[in-house]
Amino acid sequence: MSYSEQMLTKLQEDHDWTNAKKLFALALRHDDDDTLFNLGEQLYGLGFTPQAKRIFEKLLRDHPDEDELRTYLADIAVSAGDTDQALALLAAIPKDSPAYVQGLLASADVYQTMGIPEVSEQKLKEAKRLAPDEPVIDFALGELYFTLGRYEEALPEYQALLDQGIETMAEVLIGQRLAATLAGMGNYEEAIAEYQKLPREALDADTTYQLGVLYGETKQYQQAITTLTALQQSDPDYAPLYPALARAQAALNQLPDALATVRIGLGFDEFNSDLFKLGFNYATRLADEDQAVTFAKQELAQDPDDQDMILSLSNLYVKDGDDQANVDLLTAAAANHELDPQMYWNIAKSYERQEKMDQAKENYLLAYPSFRENTDFLLDLIRFFQSMAARPELLAALKQYLKLVPTDLDMQDLYDDLLDEP
Repeated sequence: MSYSEQMLTKLQEDHDWTNAKKLFALALRHDDDDTLFNLGEQLYGLGFTPQAKRIFEKLLRDHPDEDELRTYLADIAVSAGDTDQALALLAAIPKDSPAYVQGLLASADVYQTMGIPEVSEQKLKEAKRLAPDEPVIDFALGELYFTLGRYEEALPEYQALLDQGIETMAEVLIGQRLAATLAGMGNYEEAIAEYQKLPREALDADTTYQLGVLYGETKQYQQAITTLTALQQSDPDYAPLYPALARAQAALNQLPDALATVRIGLGFDEFNSDLFKLGFNYATRLADEDQAVTFAKQELAQDPDDQDMILSLSNLYVKDGDDQANVDLLTAAAANHELDPQMYWNIAKSYERQEKMDQAKENYLLAYPSFRENTDFLLDLIRFFQSMAARPELLAALKQYLKLVPTDLDMQDLYDDLLDEP
């Protein structure tokens, strides 16, 4: 038995690192090159990178034309964060080397790791020209384009692999990736069809979730509920399922179930902004306004600058006549941001109901430029100026309103009467 074999036995069966190190030193001195190369591969696969590196460096010193060793050493350098060393090793592989294509693939990985995908693409395309029938290149191109969101370009690469009967590569299920690519292209029905072709054992949590979401996107809400409920039962900790399941339930007007799903989801992901917003929506629709306010306050406690939630809560306060709460909410918001025009309208209503007419007028006027074409706003403004007996402002508001609704005879009479006043 070679020293390399003895070392692996000590490592894998006996877990005896002390004696394994002694055997490693003996292997370096006495084992033949092929045996050492196999040991290096196995050690690298087991995560013993420094030992694998020593073997490959020794072999490269003895066999400087064995460029495959450079690709291994480049991988090790990348793992250590030394991309410059990796690129230097790969650049030393000449174009006429049998390992040149392998070097191009390794270089593509390095440049992708460095965040330079355009160079990675160039390397892969060169490899494709040199080895057009090599499946690993198709896979590498597909993965690059998929990662970049260039789904139309990824699609033919994955399809080419399937056409060759290759269903798995680098522990990636090609059919699964093809389905995700189609979904990324917006071809939801085709993506569902591909997901449905996958064997049951391939339907892990991520895949099941994606299928459930696609059912929702295609308005197959009951299938979405069935799929996502099954995922919930098998993996309740999979937090992303809860917003998708709640949306599907709400789409079928199963609002109590949707609200229950939101509450369960928050038990697994207590800071999920999406769930707080959905909970607010469903509680409001169920007229459970106390619960809606609770969801809104929880969301704003973690994101005080959530303008959408501030406006939604303000709208609810205005509807319920909770004017002081609305004023407090929007005053605090105004301290940090310019308010949405609807917020000016909302706070104006609350100030008016509190008989704080100067503040109400100020905010109505701030809202006016955005709502001058909105008849509901103009009617509020007319009523407000009428209550204040503010004749010039009332005339201006009526004039603007009648431009939009010239057939409103009551408002026309009011406008005419004001003009006739001395």
